Amino acid sequence: MERISRNERECWLLVGGRQRLGRALAEDLAEDHDLVLTSSRPWDGEPWVDGLSKKAWVRTLHWDAESPGLVSRMMADLDTLKAEGRVISGAVLLAGNFPMQPLGTWTAASLEATWRLNLGFPFLCAQALAPVLPEGACLQIILDTSIHHPWLRRLPYSAAKAGLAALVPGLAQLLAPKLRVVGHALGTVLPAEGSDEGFLAERTLLKRIGEPADLCRAVRFAADSPFLTGEILTQDGGRRWVDR
Repeated sequence: MERISRNERECWLLVGGRQRLGRALAEDLAEDHDLVLTSSRPWDGEPWVDGLSKKAWVRTLHWDAESPGLVSRMMADLDTLKAEGRVISGAVLLAGNFPMQPLGTWTAASLEATWRLNLGFPFLCAQALAPVLPEGACLQIILDTSIHHPWLRRLPYSAAKAGLAALVPGLAQLLAPKLRVVGHALGTVLPAEGSDEGFLAERTLLKRIGEPADLCRAVRFAADSPFLTGEILTQDGGRRWVDR
């Protein structure tokens, strides 16, 4: 199967390609890729997407982890793209949230909600995308450094990311040799408003926090490295080697 879409540009699908890192990656890739972007909310004429459309072919999809019809919706959308002659030659799974859930606040409902979006949803997306990706494609999954040091006030979230860390080598084995699977464990890249960025930078070996461009370079590297699979690339400025 060809890895090029109709206009000779590779077409990548970004799950969670609407906000923060997803948007930054979309803006970077649009320079030389066509894009399919998904969001949990309907798309309503956002100017930045209109700007992307001046540089690339862009399709927006509504994939909501909370929807009972999620799987059928994903399959229908992927079938439509295939019928249009669009080949999804790479995919990046970014979707998730980052809830504060300290011990003592956990409920069955809150845990299920956290794990549905941060663990179950990526599993379902990977399952839907694997059959449509062409030979040699790379499925990339965005994690973070909680897989090395769990965040104690966000432990349910950290547990979900640990599950995704197991998904990377597991999928790499299941999908080889046709497809490759690579994970990215990120340190602080886009800190929450009000965060002490100086303090966060001092807790790294490189004395800086990350930038979206760090992820963009790594995603492109993984896509262009045909002998790389089953690995999780960590970019945290050396944070995990600093005494806590």
